[in-house]
Amino acid sequence: MPPIFPPLEQALPSHHDLFYNGAWRKPLASTYNDTLNPSTGKPITRVAQASATDVDAAVEAAHEAFLSWRKTTIAERQACLHRAGAILREHAGELALADAVNTGNPVTEMLVDANRAANSLDYFAGLIPMLRGETLPGPFPADAYLHYTVREPIGVVARFMASNHPFMFAGSRMASVIAAGNTVVVKPPDQAPLSCLRLAELLDGVFPPGVLNILPGGPECGQALATHPLVKKVTLIGSVATGKVIQREAADTLKPTLLELGGKNALIAFPDANLDQLVQGVVNGMNFAWAGQSCGSLSRVFLHSSIHDEVLDRVVQIIQHKYRPGLSTDPATTMGSLVSKVAQDRVLDYIASAHAEGAKLIHGGGKPAELTETELAGGFFVQPTIFTDVLPHMRIAREEIFGPVMSVFPWTDESEMLRIVNSTSYGLTGSIFTRDLATAQRMISQVEAGFVWVNEVGKHFLNVPFGGVKESGNGRDECLDELLAFTAVKSVNIKLQ
Repeated sequence: MPPIFPPLEQALPSHHDLFYNGAWRKPLASTYNDTLNPSTGKPITRVAQASATDVDAAVEAAHEAFLSWRKTTIAERQACLHRAGAILREHAGELALADAVNTGNPVTEMLVDANRAANSLDYFAGLIPMLRGETLPGPFPADAYLHYTVREPIGVVARFMASNHPFMFAGSRMASVIAAGNTVVVKPPDQAPLSCLRLAELLDGVFPPGVLNILPGGPECGQALATHPLVKKVTLIGSVATGKVIQREAADTLKPTLLELGGKNALIAFPDANLDQLVQGVVNGMNFAWAGQSCGSLSRVFLHSSIHDEVLDRVVQIIQHKYRPGLSTDPATTMGSLVSKVAQDRVLDYIASAHAEGAKLIHGGGKPAELTETELAGGFFVQPTIFTDVLPHMRIAREEIFGPVMSVFPWTDESEMLRIVNSTSYGLTGSIFTRDLATAQRMISQVEAGFVWVNEVGKHFLNVPFGGVKESGNGRDECLDELLAFTAVKSVNIKLQ
């Protein structure tokens, strides 16, 4: 039975202002920007833009709230987080619609995001008892000194959200911060803030005022958060370029960062791979449903020459029938648009560069012709696109496109293949398809990535660290390490004699 969604009007937020210190507030500069429906290119509404002055007021309020929130009991924090998770599950359809209309992603695909966020809230609530220190031996007799450590919350944390799954990231990534006894300021993506505002409406009153704050805004808002002296940590899910900007800005106050950035991820297929699994893995790993807009998308596919042609033919056949671009709020839509005109132009520019550099187009390569005479003609769509004859020096082989563009490489020499796989500046995810455990283990140790699947693609597992190496970021999410990242260790020495 297909899912039933509420009317769109019910899903959209009724507030378009700034949410901090437990209330909705007008931006002090009275600045509002249009936010668009990427399926049509038309405005949905206007949303407040936080200035540096707004950020200062919100951070001050979050800091005041922190002084009380840090003292709450484990049970009090757990109760708030579990209640938040239950609310997200109850309103899953609304949140999916709010994201779909503002990101361009198909609403049916977004429906699972509420459960993912709710599961994170429950998971980190359960981890709170792990915030413990340890007693330590010292160089002097045990009856002379007692040494131990405690873990303490750090204060106000700024969380910058990505534009592909805004409310899911907001809901899941606030969990660890709040669980550890901190307060959080969430900056929604400037292209798609609506679901985060709806999230603030739904969770209004769940936490004490100032614990959860949501500030839509652009670069001024982001810079003010990254440089504010009362913000003790900044995190981002986004591009490498944005991550570098935030890291530089945070450096002035020596605040640490946690960055989950881009990827140019490789799927490696060996001759003994289960071809049915492999074909589905190639298709699903590219995340065509949301137009390839995922940092973990497996956009480089390395197929052993002995299976290259068969696998590629089967992949193209599936894509031709499975992915039909359409209105993001229509449950029948199987492929969404890019999130903005800027994103669409960037992807089309990469496709043009591939042609210019000599890659061979075997599927897609432009805007969907079937939408030209429809209400979606102004939408930011790009067809699922596959290139072969791709060489390592080409832009589509080296740079993250963040769009529905796949590069396919045949290989015969394992060493040369690995050299190309590891030749980019990224290192987020990778996938290996083989029936041989020894082969898998050999590849795992040599692929430069923070997360590797074997005979699987795309899935995240709570309690399993997720994050990148090289320019794909620092730190790990979705695990105990994430919770501990929002604490500081204090060492204590007590003289007993």
